[in-house]
Amino acid sequence: MTLHFLQEFIVNSRGNNLFTCRWTPQNHQPKALIFICHGVAAECSISMRARLVLAGYGVYGIDHEGHGRSSGRRCYIPNFNDVVADCSDHFTSVCEKSENRGKKRFLYGISMGGSVALLLHRKAPDYWDGAVLLAPMCKVSDDMRPHPIMVSALTMICAIAPTWRIIPTPDIIDKVCKDPEMRKQVRSNPYIYRGKFPLKTCHELLTVSVDIEKNLDQVTLPFLVLHGGDDIVTDPSVSKLLFEKASSRDKTFKLYPGMWHALTAELPSDVERVYSDIISWLAGRAN
Repeated sequence: MTLHFLQEFIVNSRGNNLFTCRWTPQNHQPKALIFICHGVAAECSISMRARLVLAGYGVYGIDHEGHGRSSGRRCYIPNFNDVVADCSDHFTSVCEKSENRGKKRFLYGISMGGSVALLLHRKAPDYWDGAVLLAPMCKVSDDMRPHPIMVSALTMICAIAPTWRIIPTPDIIDKVCKDPEMRKQVRSNPYIYRGKFPLKTCHELLTVSVDIEKNLDQVTLPFLVLHGGDDIVTDPSVSKLLFEKASSRDKTFKLYPGMWHALTAELPSDVERVYSDIISWLAGRAN
């Protein structure tokens, strides 16, 4: 199958230029639409694997403000709701094109993008036909949860100096993906941020995680949640909690013992297993 790739910039409501891209089958209409919500410090195109397009799907992505090729302070998230709104505006515009009306639409959230996907669902509970969530950030694990005094201090400092980058960010690429070739790609990718996170970004991620954790029972859409058993970035027990608490009647949880955070950047045999599970799940819901 021949693949068609297109990229373009759009302007959001705050005047930022946002990078968008899409992969579609060349010679026929996609059977359904998949919308990528990437993780913090990442960018959308590295996750746009041809495997989904080869299975017949149209895949769409957007770099969040301050990420990838989009404009804005690097990795700075002043308001998480703006990230959700940008994704909502762009994804909805794609869905409402005449050639896409009537096609099923699925969210594909990776790490922090899992939070984006769940908030998109909360924003329009009946709009999306399902979600694939890879190691989603939807709760702060108990051993990572800061003391309430620390949260109050962070809140006060953010009000004064939101762009300060004083929180150390360890280089965890060697702990995120097993595939040596993928590690090289990540390290050489100029659009992936590897510096310290701004204080406001940290505060927004914490606030959103707590909010989603409190409202897991509001999740009603069909979803597949996948997590590596040895993930040290997001806690596998969080995905299990989402599976247990969500009100969705159609929900599936896949745990991969021994696998790490970046499930589609594992060793080839493991990646094939993950994509096989994703495509099998989509196939039963895309028609």
